[in-house]
Amino acid sequence: MQTVLEILKKTEGYFAKAGIAAARLDAEWLLAHALGCKRLDLFLQFDRPLKEAELAPLREMVKRRARREPLQHIIGHVDFCGLRLTVGSDTLIPRPETELLVERIVEKLASPPPQRIADLGTGSGALALALASAFPSAGVHAVDASTAALEQARANAAANHLTDRITWHHGDWCAPLDGTFDLIVSNPPYLSQADWEAAEPEVRLFEPRQALVAEDEGCADLLTILEQARRHLKPGGLLALETNIDHHPRLLAAAAKLGYTDLQAEQDCSGRPRFLFLHT
Repeated sequence: MQTVLEILKKTEGYFAKAGIAAARLDAEWLLAHALGCKRLDLFLQFDRPLKEAELAPLREMVKRRARREPLQHIIGHVDFCGLRLTVGSDTLIPRPETELLVERIVEKLASPPPQRIADLGTGSGALALALASAFPSAGVHAVDASTAALEQARANAAANHLTDRITWHHGDWCAPLDGTFDLIVSNPPYLSQADWEAAEPEVRLFEPRQALVAEDEGCADLLTILEQARRHLKPGGLLALETNIDHHPRLLAAAAKLGYTDLQAEQDCSGRPRFLFLHT
């Protein structure tokens, strides 16, 4: 029988040949999932021999990952801002950059906290649920044009005991919303066609293109949101956006023309221009 460490090394090598950047980390996640333990628990049992019954479920998962199916689809979930979200082919996999967006919003709006929040293009519900958890007194409205995405988001809300905190809307951006909000947030499609064609197979083959790619070099949906959100923000309200790294000059110019104030462009953890924070 092969040990935990031997299986990890073999899987890591197999993934590296398949072009997977985080080969060792993904091997650890899959083996931990197959064994029903935490990833860090593997380090305490490197010498443990694995029985055939324990290896059988791992083999199929390894094949799927080597075909570049996203790790999160295989294990069925992703952890985001302390929440566990189920993800699938109808929604984007929440990224660390979007977790950082939530952190920045919480820092900016700690006092007084927002009472009415809208998440445009909610997808899996990641932003809506994270903000509902961060601001317990707020009513959160989540919008998406995809009925399949809304179904997934509702399931995630139920799994995280946040169902009664969210109002769901089917439609495009601000169109189904009534009234005004203290905070409007969105991580909309912002890739250009060229960005899409250059993306890793995990993105191109397994994530919904309509949630990633926008017309006008990736700016079309962001510009629409800038215009629509202006009418739905309370005086002093905040619009928080995740964007592509080369969009800020154009978006800031459009925001100033629309009358937004206190225009803040911020970087992600890798130093790339990623977020816009705009006030009314």
